[in-house]
Amino acid sequence: MNQNFDIIIVGGGAAGFFTAINIVEKNPNLKVAILERGQEVLTKVRISGGGRCNVTHACFVPNDLVKFYPRGEKELRGPFHQFCSGDTIEWFSNHGVELKIEDDGRMFPVSNSSQTIIDCFLNATHKLGIQTLTGQSVQSIFKAAGYWKVETNHETFACQKLIMTTGSNPKIWEMLENIGHTIVPAVPSLFTFNIKDTRIKELMGVSAMATVNVKDTKLTATGPLLITHWGMSGPGILRLSAWGARILADKKYLFIIHVNWLNELTFEEATAILKDLKLEHSKKAVSKKSPFEFPNRLWESLVLASEISEETKWADLNKNQLQNLANQLTNGAFQVNGKSTFKEEFVTAGGIDLKEINFKTMESKFHENLYFAGEIVNIDAITGGFNFQNAWTSGYIVANAVV
Repeated sequence: MNQNFDIIIVGGGAAGFFTAINIVEKNPNLKVAILERGQEVLTKVRISGGGRCNVTHACFVPNDLVKFYPRGEKELRGPFHQFCSGDTIEWFSNHGVELKIEDDGRMFPVSNSSQTIIDCFLNATHKLGIQTLTGQSVQSIFKAAGYWKVETNHETFACQKLIMTTGSNPKIWEMLENIGHTIVPAVPSLFTFNIKDTRIKELMGVSAMATVNVKDTKLTATGPLLITHWGMSGPGILRLSAWGARILADKKYLFIIHVNWLNELTFEEATAILKDLKLEHSKKAVSKKSPFEFPNRLWESLVLASEISEETKWADLNKNQLQNLANQLTNGAFQVNGKSTFKEEFVTAGGIDLKEINFKTMESKFHENLYFAGEIVNIDAITGGFNFQNAWTSGYIVANAVV
């Protein structure tokens, strides 16, 4: 027996719920269902932002916002002019959820709990009569005469318009490939670097601003770098992993990074500063106190790596030691052997080729009444609420288009 709906949304995540709610708010007469393969909906929302749900980012200018998307920068410019971070704040406020801005620009519910967002969505779907059907794993999608047929492991559905919000689900990608879409293969996008190196072995938990670049590439990023028990993490590293997703995958995650702990300063500038310090602190031990804005433990480690003993005084530094130290500070090479997933927030680069989507409506250029929202398309962002903003924006545009 067929279950008939005006609109079916496949995928019970952030993009799916946001799209459904916006559709029925604009037209309460439409019969809408969300199909979710798991027993629970909104699972990624629950764990995101350490269980607090990083809803969006306090970046309110579309042309600035797009710069946080390694894939999708050009395509999202138009959509963000229709629905941007400010609209997200207003939308949630109208639905009883107030957001707050943290120092780094990330925005969370005032409650500090992702459950607030989940409750907001579940209450809205309930109130609007949107059916949420769990345990429905889609086996095939088929375009019949004037409608879409969706077969799950349990039953068959028919709808006028079909919206896919399944994130990086390989099975769904394969179905879309079978009906003519191109899928850009998925590779991890936000990950940390595995590094075994004596210089950082005892420094777990130490954080510093740094500029990191990948040897023999143009990949570079500046931001807080966190030393962990497996290597390096923090916003600077994650940014590099997002922009370098494809390149680093091709290298099989074996590559060398150069770390500049003094950010913009060059080797020559660092050498000049060290020469001044040599005169200024001649009687003091070099390793004792960091003269730069990063922790003493890191300074001590870099001093020892430059073949300067703990007792050596500034006055006794020879030219070689000075150059070694300047090099460790501005151009330390670290071998990366593999990657680790960043928290549970597994983000991939890959998905439906952007050329095959009309970004004014998020409709397939190949099939009428087939729409996409969220991470199913080849768009991804760095960490900080940007991936959710893509979900809200694309969902809003689909809702406008189908209504």
